[in-house]
Formats: sequence, C-alpha cells, structure tokens
Amino acid sequence: MSADLAHRNGLPGRPRPPEDRRHMIRRRALTLLIIVLLIGIPAGYLVVSGAQSRASGKDKAAKYAATGLTEGWPSKVQRRIYQVPIPHPASWVAYYETNNWKTSRLYVEFETTDAGLNTFLTSLGATVDDLGEGKIPINERDRGITGWRFDGPGAWSGLTRERKDPEPSHDIVVNRSKPGLPRVYVVAETVP
Repeated sequence: MSADLAHRNGLPGRPRPPEDRRHMIRRRALTLLIIVLLIGIPAGYLVVSGAQSRASGKDKAAKYAATGLTEGWPSKVQRRIYQVPIPHPASWVAYYETNNWKTSRLYVEFETTDAGLNTFLTSLGATVDDLGEGKIPINERDRGITGWRFDGPGAWSGLTRERKDPEPSHDIVVNRSKPGLPRVYVVAETVP
C-alpha cells in the first residue's frame, strides 16, 4: 500500500498531513452555508407565514367589524344562501350581512343595466311589471342599518317576495333616476 493511499483511507498509525489553507476555508464556508440554510429557511418560512396569518386576521376582523355597507361583491356563498344573483354587468356593488339567532339578513346595493335588472328579477321569479310604482318595501329599521334614503329624485318602485322559511324573502327597491342604469336595493332575509 502506498503512503498516499494510506492517507486517504485514514489508516491508523499514520498521522494526517496538516490541512492547507484553501481546503480549510472551503470546509468552513460549506459548514457556514449549511448552518445558515438549516436556520434561515425555517426562520424565513415562519416570518412569511406569520405575516400572512396576521394580514388574514386583520382582513377578517375588518370585514366582521363593519357596521354598514361594504364596497364589493358578497361572496358566492352569501349570494347563494340569500339567493341574491347580482347580474353582470353590475357596478357600484356594496353589501352588508347581519346574523343573530333569530334572523339573518343580507343587504345589497348595485347599479346595472335594464337587461341586468330583467335578468335579476327573472332569476327571482319576478318581472319588471311586478315592481309597484312608488312602493318602498324596505322598512325604516333596514334603512337605518344601511343608511339608505329613498326620498331623492327618481322613479322609485319596489316589490316584496315572500317565501316560506327557511327560503329567503326579498324586499327590493329600484331607482330609475338614471335612464338605462337602474339602481337596485335588496334586503334578503332568512330565518333558520
């Protein structure tokens, strides 16, 4: 066996030659890199996931702390539960949901086209002809919660769609002050 082979195999009885500077620096750099990766990657993951979790909690807290209409579309689940099929196109959409042990309500406001209004009413089993001129079925309590005022200019009309529990009932008011762009106000109420 040659001396070189004995050194590589680490045979007993022969001392190792001292490590040269280049190998020592490479070994230390590799050790440092491994330590940084073993600590840095999990720490980075914890920081990122913590920030995401915190942001998610703030979003939910803001959503459930709302005390009036919130700009944006209700979730698909809310629209399905309360049977409020907001038509496309619709703009200026806002909503608010209240829940208690007795009654749950979804308040929705949106602006759409005449065709969108027809689609919306048809999906609820009603037509534009069912809207009563000057009829405002949304009560004072619900107006107070949402801040809706139905005393401005425009051709106001509305209808009430009563359904057997637990199906949601709908109070709908339409303002046609902008030709071709009716503004729709809906209160969907369900009793579990």
